[in-house]
Amino acid sequence: MKLVCEICGNEFERGASFCPFCGNKNEQSGEPLAAVYIQKTVNLEQGRPGLEVALKRMEDAIADARRNKINVLTFIHGYGSSGKGGVIRTECRKNLDFIKHKGGIHEFICGEDFNKRSSSVKSILRRHPELCGHKNMNRENKGITLVILS
Repeated sequence: MKLVCEICGNEFERGASFCPFCGNKNEQSGEPLAAVYIQKTVNLEQGRPGLEVALKRMEDAIADARRNKINVLTFIHGYGSSGKGGVIRTECRKNLDFIKHKGGIHEFICGEDFNKRSSSVKSILRRHPELCGHKNMNRENKGITLVILS
Protein backbone atom coordinates (compact mmCIF):
# COMPACT_ATOMS: atom_id res chain seq x y z
CA MET A 1 0.00 0.00 0.00
CA LYS A 2 1.29 3.46 -0.89
CA LEU A 3 1.14 6.81 0.90
CA VAL A 4 0.49 10.23 -0.62
CA CYS A 5 2.90 13.08 0.18
CA GLU A 6 1.07 15.97 1.85
CA ILE A 7 3.28 18.51 0.06
CA CYS A 8 3.70 17.35 -3.55
CA GLY A 9 0.86 14.80 -3.83
CA ASN A 10 3.03 12.02 -5.26
CA GLU A 11 2.61 8.42 -4.08
CA PHE A 12 5.50 6.63 -2.40
CA GLU A 13 6.06 3.38 -0.54
CA ARG A 14 4.86 3.01 3.04
CA GLY A 15 7.71 2.99 5.53
CA ALA A 16 9.84 5.59 3.73
CA SER A 17 11.06 8.36 6.03
CA PHE A 18 11.02 11.02 3.32
CA CYS A 19 9.12 11.62 0.08
CA PRO A 20 11.52 10.67 -2.75
CA PHE A 21 10.07 13.45 -4.94
CA CYS A 22 10.17 16.55 -2.72
CA GLY A 23 12.07 15.39 0.39
CA ASN A 24 9.20 16.10 2.78
CA LYS A 25 9.43 14.18 6.07
CA ASN A 26 6.87 11.37 6.18
CA GLU A 27 4.45 12.12 9.02
CA GLN A 28 1.96 9.46 7.85
CA SER A 29 3.77 6.38 9.09
CA GLY A 30 1.29 3.57 8.75
CA GLU A 31 -1.70 5.77 7.91
CA PRO A 32 -3.93 5.01 4.91
CA LEU A 33 -3.88 7.06 1.71
CA ALA A 34 -4.86 10.71 1.95
CA ALA A 35 -8.47 11.68 1.29
CA VAL A 36 -9.72 11.39 -2.26
CA TYR A 37 -9.34 14.56 -4.33
CA ILE A 38 -12.20 15.41 -6.66
CA GLN A 39 -12.26 18.34 -9.08
CA LYS A 40 -15.20 19.23 -11.31
CA THR A 41 -15.61 21.74 -14.15
CA VAL A 42 -18.92 23.56 -14.63
CA ASN A 43 -19.60 25.58 -17.80
CA LEU A 44 -21.78 28.49 -16.70
CA GLU A 45 -22.00 29.93 -20.21
CA GLN A 46 -23.25 26.75 -21.89
CA GLY A 47 -26.32 27.59 -23.96
CA ARG A 48 -25.61 31.33 -23.59
CA PRO A 49 -27.78 31.82 -20.48
CA GLY A 50 -28.78 35.12 -18.97
CA LEU A 51 -27.15 36.34 -15.77
CA GLU A 52 -29.79 34.95 -13.40
CA VAL A 53 -29.60 31.46 -14.92
CA ALA A 54 -25.79 31.46 -14.78
CA LEU A 55 -25.77 32.55 -11.11
CA LYS A 56 -28.33 29.88 -10.24
CA ARG A 57 -26.16 27.26 -11.99
CA MET A 58 -23.19 28.42 -9.95
CA GLU A 59 -25.07 28.25 -6.63
CA ASP A 60 -26.52 24.83 -7.51
CA ALA A 61 -23.06 23.54 -8.48
CA ILE A 62 -21.60 24.68 -5.15
CA ALA A 63 -24.42 23.01 -3.20
CA ASP A 64 -24.02 19.82 -5.25
CA ALA A 65 -20.24 19.86 -4.74
CA ARG A 66 -20.69 20.12 -0.97
CA ARG A 67 -23.09 17.15 -0.95
CA ASN A 68 -20.73 15.07 -3.09
CA LYS A 69 -17.54 16.06 -1.24
CA ILE A 70 -15.95 17.70 -4.28
CA ASN A 71 -12.82 19.64 -3.32
CA VAL A 72 -12.43 22.09 -6.20
CA LEU A 73 -14.81 23.52 -8.79
CA THR A 74 -13.65 25.24 -11.96
CA PHE A 75 -16.30 27.60 -13.30
CA ILE A 76 -16.12 28.55 -16.97
CA HIS A 77 -17.88 31.90 -17.28
CA GLY A 78 -16.05 33.38 -20.25
CA TYR A 79 -14.43 36.76 -20.43
CA GLY A 80 -17.13 38.57 -22.38
CA SER A 81 -17.32 39.49 -26.05
CA SER A 82 -16.57 43.17 -25.37
CA GLY A 83 -13.00 42.36 -24.35
CA LYS A 84 -13.54 44.14 -21.02
CA GLY A 85 -14.90 41.23 -19.00
CA GLY A 86 -18.47 40.02 -19.20
CA VAL A 87 -21.33 40.56 -16.79
CA ILE A 88 -21.51 36.84 -15.88
CA ARG A 89 -17.81 36.83 -14.96
CA THR A 90 -18.11 40.00 -12.87
CA GLU A 91 -21.26 38.97 -11.02
CA CYS A 92 -20.08 35.39 -10.41
CA ARG A 93 -16.96 36.72 -8.72
CA LYS A 94 -18.96 39.22 -6.64
CA ASN A 95 -21.24 36.39 -5.51
CA LEU A 96 -18.28 34.11 -4.73
CA ASP A 97 -16.76 36.85 -2.58
CA PHE A 98 -20.06 37.13 -0.69
CA ILE A 99 -20.34 33.34 -0.30
CA LYS A 100 -16.74 33.17 0.93
CA HIS A 101 -17.37 35.81 3.59
CA LYS A 102 -20.45 33.87 4.74
CA GLY A 103 -18.29 30.73 5.07
CA GLY A 104 -19.91 28.88 2.17
CA ILE A 105 -16.61 28.29 0.37
CA HIS A 106 -13.02 28.24 1.55
CA GLU A 107 -11.45 30.34 -1.23
CA PHE A 108 -11.70 31.26 -4.88
CA ILE A 109 -8.98 32.02 -7.41
CA CYS A 110 -9.52 34.15 -10.50
CA GLY A 111 -8.11 32.42 -13.57
CA GLU A 112 -5.77 35.32 -14.36
CA ASP A 113 -4.21 34.92 -10.88
CA PHE A 114 -3.91 31.12 -11.03
CA ASN A 115 -0.13 30.71 -11.21
CA LYS A 116 2.50 29.00 -9.11
CA ARG A 117 4.22 32.30 -8.23
CA SER A 118 1.20 33.70 -6.38
CA SER A 119 1.53 33.41 -2.59
CA SER A 120 -2.20 32.75 -2.14
CA VAL A 121 -2.08 30.00 -4.79
CA LYS A 122 1.02 28.48 -3.15
CA SER A 123 -0.88 28.00 0.12
CA ILE A 124 -3.76 26.35 -1.75
CA LEU A 125 -1.32 24.08 -3.61
CA ARG A 126 0.01 22.85 -0.27
CA ARG A 127 -3.50 21.60 0.58
CA HIS A 128 -4.36 20.51 -2.97
CA PRO A 129 -1.12 19.63 -4.80
CA GLU A 130 -3.20 17.98 -7.52
CA LEU A 131 -3.96 21.49 -8.79
CA CYS A 132 -0.34 21.77 -9.99
CA GLY A 133 -1.42 19.71 -13.00
CA HIS A 134 -4.56 21.77 -13.73
CA LYS A 135 -4.71 22.63 -17.43
CA ASN A 136 -5.16 26.35 -16.68
CA MET A 137 -2.22 26.71 -14.29
CA ASN A 138 0.01 29.64 -15.36
CA ARG A 139 -2.23 30.47 -18.36
CA GLU A 140 -3.79 33.71 -17.07
CA ASN A 141 -7.23 32.55 -18.24
CA LYS A 142 -9.63 35.39 -17.45
CA GLY A 143 -12.61 33.24 -18.46
CA ILE A 144 -12.48 30.87 -15.47
CA THR A 145 -12.62 30.96 -11.68
CA LEU A 146 -11.58 28.11 -9.36
CA VAL A 147 -13.51 27.55 -6.14
CA ILE A 148 -11.85 25.74 -3.25
CA LEU A 149 -14.46 24.04 -1.06
CA SER A 150 -12.20 22.27 1.46
